[in-house]
Amino acid sequence: MEAMTAQPTSLKVMTVNTHKGFTALNRRFILPELREAVRTVGADVVFLQEVLGTHSRHSRKIDNWPEAPHYEFLADTMWPQFAYGRNAVYPKGHHGNAVLSKFPIVHYRNHDVSVLGPEKRGLLHCVLRLPARPVDVHVICTHLGLAENHRQQQLELLCHIVRDEVPADAPLIVAGDFNDWRGKAHAILEQGAALHEVFVRAHGSAARTFPARFPVLPLDRIYVRNAAVHAPVVLPRRPWSHLSDHAPLVAEIEL
Repeated sequence: MEAMTAQPTSLKVMTVNTHKGFTALNRRFILPELREAVRTVGADVVFLQEVLGTHSRHSRKIDNWPEAPHYEFLADTMWPQFAYGRNAVYPKGHHGNAVLSKFPIVHYRNHDVSVLGPEKRGLLHCVLRLPARPVDVHVICTHLGLAENHRQQQLELLCHIVRDEVPADAPLIVAGDFNDWRGKAHAILEQGAALHEVFVRAHGSAARTFPARFPVLPLDRIYVRNAAVHAPVVLPRRPWSHLSDHAPLVAEIEL
């Protein structure tokens, strides 16, 4: 009898706010250092927020500015698949969310969930196809607003997207910067989309991730549905505390 093709049974996922490739307060450009640090984690799927697509002034003034968009530069040779959702557009460039994947991204769509005002936000929904698995894996990269009433509306929109676009039996991972320092998202996402936060499930509370040097606020999250979780971790302060204003999160997701 022929040996069956081995199926991936888990995904290692990571979420990090790249702060547009600069240290806190924009004092130094550190995207090459950030890329090396992200590579050492060895994640299968990386959720990025505040990643630059282009910036004409920085590209002229900063010596080691990459020619490729930042999400392509970060993907390099380790993540052959990537998707970008442009959220904020300004005269010199644009930035948004991105997903890097070791597995094929067969479809993606960026949802504009901006509420009235200057703050532009999006939800990047990608569909991943893993070898020999009958059901695709859905992932949504999030970056929600600073105002609580905006986040409330954006969380409701996220629940609608999940109900409309994600099959009921499909594994789903939602990760990113929720700016939800009061912890209101847990109940909304559990009731509206059957999503559970991995650190809350494992440790009883969300991980503190902001500011990265001395984390106090639990702003970043990883939620799952139709998937178990093994060993969610906050990465050590070094080198991450000077690579972003947010501490990254990592979790092994059992499919």
